[in-house]
Amino acid sequence: MSATALRHDWTLAEVRALFQQPFNDLLFQAQGVHRQHFDPNRVQVSTLLSIKTGACPEDCKYCPQSGHYNTGLEKEKLMEVQKVLEAAAEAKAIGSTRFCMGAAWKHPSAKDMPYVLQMVQGVKALGLETCMTLGRLDQEQTRALADAGLDYYNHNLDTSPEFYGSIITTRTYGERLQTLAYVREAGMKICSGGILGMGESVDDRAGLLIQLANLPEHPESVPINMLVKVQGTPLAEEKDVDPFDFIRTLAVARILMPKSHVRLSAGREQMNEQMQSLAFLAGANSIFYGEKLLTTGNPQADKDMQLFARLGIQPEAREEHADEVHQAAIEQALVEQRNSELFYDAATA
Repeated sequence: MSATALRHDWTLAEVRALFQQPFNDLLFQAQGVHRQHFDPNRVQVSTLLSIKTGACPEDCKYCPQSGHYNTGLEKEKLMEVQKVLEAAAEAKAIGSTRFCMGAAWKHPSAKDMPYVLQMVQGVKALGLETCMTLGRLDQEQTRALADAGLDYYNHNLDTSPEFYGSIITTRTYGERLQTLAYVREAGMKICSGGILGMGESVDDRAGLLIQLANLPEHPESVPINMLVKVQGTPLAEEKDVDPFDFIRTLAVARILMPKSHVRLSAGREQMNEQMQSLAFLAGANSIFYGEKLLTTGNPQADKDMQLFARLGIQPEAREEHADEVHQAAIEQALVEQRNSELFYDAATA
């Protein structure tokens, strides 16, 4: 079976058709695509730390860190560099290979950038991959982060262009896309995804994935978040996402972006083990690991490892070694996929 070609010209009609497939057919297709590019029993493990919490000037309706809403969140200034490095060392000790640092800013200030760059350099020196989310960047800031050794920059699109204005008014969609373009020009990898459960339609979910998949290069990491409803935010009373709809979105993301890591991200605290297992079957192969995602809960590390053990999943090695370490496993997965297709064809003939 030839590898699925990378495309950057997906249409809404095509992606709608994927969402409308019978659930089992969609998962079968997504798992087949997944096995062409990844060891299906490896999951990349990251840890996320809030390095500056609260008082953000943005009005994102889902976010407890927005200064526009009263959520009872305790505001904190930018962490000291040494404390960030200590947290990174702890993350490495429990098995994380990537350390992500998030600051509740509209954009980094000139006075804070030197400390941010020291954090990148220090975490890099520990042997971890580095990721940051700091809001909008200009070209000079982007180049400085790249020169410091930052591997990934996270900047989510959140939802479709059509629904975006219902969620955020203090930053445009175009500004988000411009930051992603600066990151790519600087030679860094992109982490960008969105949130489900904000009142969006299926077409909005399709529109988000189309925006990501039709970028000149696919994001290397695509976090799919399930809204964590926080009292005090405008979305606190939104209807829960249907678990099967969430899994469908993961599967479509995998099909559209075959080589990207699709991250099962915020909202995992509300997912039972069966739902998480279906997410991995749908092609999710990255998680945040640890007790907290910025300001919201996350399954504890030991629970994740217990689930991994039950499913026969192992944490993925650091990315620069992944091709060499896992090539044999990927080839074996392709053989298994070919056999499965032969069985499926025979059973449906």
